Amino acid sequence: MDNKKWFALLVIGCILFCQNLMAQDWQIDFDEAQDLAQKNNKNIVLVFQGSDWCAPCIKLDREIWSSSEFQDLAKDRFVMLKADFPRRKKNQLPEAQEARNKSLAAKYNPNGYFPYVVVLNSSGKVLGQTGYEKTSPKAYFNKLNSF
Repeated sequence: MDNKKWFALLVIGCILFCQNLMAQDWQIDFDEAQDLAQKNNKNIVLVFQGSDWCAPCIKLDREIWSSSEFQDLAKDRFVMLKADFPRRKKNQLPEAQEARNKSLAAKYNPNGYFPYVVVLNSSGKVLGQTGYEKTSPKAYFNKLNSF
């Protein structure tokens, strides 16, 4: 392989690796999230969202969850848990995941608010809740951290 191809592969590899580092590490199983929270002495941020139909959910993802600032702040403080409720057939979740999300909603979001963000301790006790707010990632993190 010549040097140009080798360099191109190296650059692509670095880009993919860095994107992986920046991506929010979302859990989708409550038991796994709870185990991680207990092992690492963190709280759980449980996010109820409709990823393909709820405009405020999409804004919250774009403005807060996907920001490198929030991710940097949250990585050492929170276990992020997502309960998604997509409506489009192409985004349909596996039945088991849908059942887990409905179970979480019955317990933590009985009124069906979207987006709904619940901060829990590692035992599953609710510490606080909020929704979408037009604010900075740092201010949002501080609010979640204050619960």
